[in-house]
Amino acid sequence: MNKIDIYTDGACQGNPGPGGWSFIIKYKNGKTEEHNGSKDYTTNNKMELTAAIKALTFIKKKTKINVYTDSKYLRDGITIWINKWKLNGWQTSNKKNVKNSDLWKLLEEKIKLHEIKWFWVKSHNENILNEKADILAKQAIEV
Repeated sequence: MNKIDIYTDGACQGNPGPGGWSFIIKYKNGKTEEHNGSKDYTTNNKMELTAAIKALTFIKKKTKINVYTDSKYLRDGITIWINKWKLNGWQTSNKKNVKNSDLWKLLEEKIKLHEIKWFWVKSHNENILNEKADILAKQAIEV
């Protein structure tokens, strides 16, 4: 089974406002591949989720993946909160509808094909690929 690292990021000018997403794939041989895109009106959290969804959609074969994100919302949502949300009929512990549930459900569908470990990295802390993903997400907004 292939093994890769993926770095994701989302950005927004205003929240909501124009947004961008990006992901970088780092292969075993050290080569990298970059992708990004934008949406006219969105939120930062939606762009964080979109980055992960786009990255996992890009990988077609079952793969061992380490996903690195500077979004605790993304990492905690997919590793901890989602199980409780599903048990509660996609409601929070406060009985409110889960925000972005459509994206969470899509992300949950995408992770089924792969073996994924999720890692949180501190943003703007000299992690080269995380910094690059941040730049790519912001550049996508400006296009």
